[in-house]
Amino acid sequence: MPELPEVETMARDLAPLLTGATITEVWWDWDNVISYPDPASLRGVVVGRRILSVRRRAKWLVFDLNDDRSLTMTVRMTGQLFVLPEGTAHDKHVHLRLTLDDGPVAGGRVVEGPRWLLFRDVRKFGRVGLYRRADDGTILGEGDEGELFGDHGPEPLDDDFTVRRFRERLRRRRGRLKTTLLDQSFIAGVGNIYADESLWRSRLHPLRSADSLNTEQERRLYQAVRAVMGEAIDRRGSSVDDYTAPEGDGEMQEHLDVYQRTGLPCHRCGRPVRRFELNARGTHFCSWCQRLPAADRTTSNLALVRTSRRSARRGRSWSELGGPEATNERAH
Repeated sequence: MPELPEVETMARDLAPLLTGATITEVWWDWDNVISYPDPASLRGVVVGRRILSVRRRAKWLVFDLNDDRSLTMTVRMTGQLFVLPEGTAHDKHVHLRLTLDDGPVAGGRVVEGPRWLLFRDVRKFGRVGLYRRADDGTILGEGDEGELFGDHGPEPLDDDFTVRRFRERLRRRRGRLKTTLLDQSFIAGVGNIYADESLWRSRLHPLRSADSLNTEQERRLYQAVRAVMGEAIDRRGSSVDDYTAPEGDGEMQEHLDVYQRTGLPCHRCGRPVRRFELNARGTHFCSWCQRLPAADRTTSNLALVRTSRRSARRGRSWSELGGPEATNERAH
C-alpha cells in the first residue's frame, strides 16, 4: 500500500496538471468506488467546480474545490492515477473518470483539449469521497460532523512534530515498536516499508516494547522516521508491485536497507537480512544490528523470531511488470 512518500509524490505530480481545471463530467462503473455520498450526489456537486489545489493528508489525496468542498482519494493496495487526453483507451480496471476542461493550470500554463483523470484499481480497495471543508482547511466528516481525519496522528514531517512531541506520544504506548509505528493514530503515513527502514536505521528490533526506549533511542527513532520519509519523497517513493505515480515510477526501492532484501547482506554488518510475519505483514530486520532486549524475549516474541527466514523475496516495480501496455494486455 502506498505510504506517505508515495502519496506525496502523487500529489506533487498531479498539482500542476489539475490545479485550475474545472470538472465537467464524472463517470464510474462501480458504485462502491465512491464511499460518500452516493455517486449521483457526488456527480451533481462536483460537476462545474474548479480544482483549487491538490494536497496530501496521511495516506490520502485531497483535491480542494471551490465553494468549500474537497474530494478525497485513497488508492489503497493497487490504485493508480493517470492524467490522459480525453478519449484515451483504458482497460476494465479504471472505475472512476473525471473529465477536465481545457484551460489554465498551475503556473499559468494552458492545456489544450479536455483531459481525463483516471482512477485505476485492480483489486477495488481504493475509495473516493466528497466532503465539506472548513475555513482552516480541515475536512469535515459525513454530515459535516467531526473531522474526517480526526483519528489520525500528526504528520511526521511537519515542523511542529518535534522530538519532544514524539517522545511524549511514544511513552504512552505499550505495544511493539513496529505495531506502534504502523498505527495511524500514533503518526500518520508510516506503513510497512518505512517502519522496517526506520527501525533498521535506529538499530531497534521491531518486537521491542514501544515504552522501553531510553532518551537517546527515542531520538534516533524520531530522526530515522523523518530522514527515511524525506529521502523517499526526494526519490519519488518506492515503486514495488503496483505503485507508480502519474509522472512515472519512484526509485527509493533501489536504496532500501532491509525491506524486501531477505537473505541479502545487511548494509551495516554484512549478515543476512531476515524476515518474519507480524500481524500478516512481512517484517524485515537484521538480527545482529537490531538486538531484542532480554525484557522483550517473551514466548510469543521468540516464537516469531524463530520463524524468521533468509530466503530472498522481492517484488518487481510496476514498470518492470510492463507498465500500462502490459497491464492492458493481461486484462483482455
